[in-house]
Amino acid sequence: MPDATLETRGPISLVTLNRPQRLNAIGGQLLPDLHEALQRAQRDPETRVIVLTGAGRAFCAGDDLKEFSEQTQSAQHVAQVCADIQQITRDLMLGPKLVVGAVHGWAVGGGFEWVLNCDLVVAAEDLKCFFPEMQLGHFVTGGVTHLLPQALGHQRAMELIVLGEQLDARALQSLGLVNRVVPADQVLEQALALATQVAERASHATALLKKALTGLGGALEAALETERQAAMTCFAHPDTARRIEAFGGHKG
Repeated sequence: MPDATLETRGPISLVTLNRPQRLNAIGGQLLPDLHEALQRAQRDPETRVIVLTGAGRAFCAGDDLKEFSEQTQSAQHVAQVCADIQQITRDLMLGPKLVVGAVHGWAVGGGFEWVLNCDLVVAAEDLKCFFPEMQLGHFVTGGVTHLLPQALGHQRAMELIVLGEQLDARALQSLGLVNRVVPADQVLEQALALATQVAERASHATALLKKALTGLGGALEAALETERQAAMTCFAHPDTARRIEAFGGHKG
């Protein structure tokens, strides 16, 4: 079974992170499998909207720190991991089809970044999001150095990233980072209902709108490249390995 699956439901492509035994942490084959699923959905002529969700108890628990030594085994491997995670943001944000997030449980680090990469988000009441990167010596990715200041302003974005403040679903909604908050057992149902509404809109118009809001001016691409370089530096820094070892190698 792949670490990310694709299911087509009429005009909706449902993409599911599928490492539930690891709370869908970013490791294993998750990045290449997710890239493939998103690319297939973006290219499918019958698909008008994509829903992104996670199997099991969490949306995505962030980088799988138990695989840190494997991820950092060589400079080439570090470069590939950093490139692969940035590619997911391109798949989500720079493709023509709108992406609706159906998120629950934990969305940590890269998982929080993917929430912010969605065009619309339905959040479960049990959702918790935060960035642990600065504590662990990592660096944020997913274009958040562009997206968060744009959404919240410089100081609030800095606070969330540097201090790793934990936000629940209602706090995220009050900041304008998620659209709807629903009971956990309704999150996928409500996201699919929202996606159905999106699918009824003119796809050529929504594609142009998405391009106008996310792809113009090159700011997102510039942020992705800056983050990639910074993440490579942080992965290779000896302080990062010490911090992760002290953390105990748990998911972050």
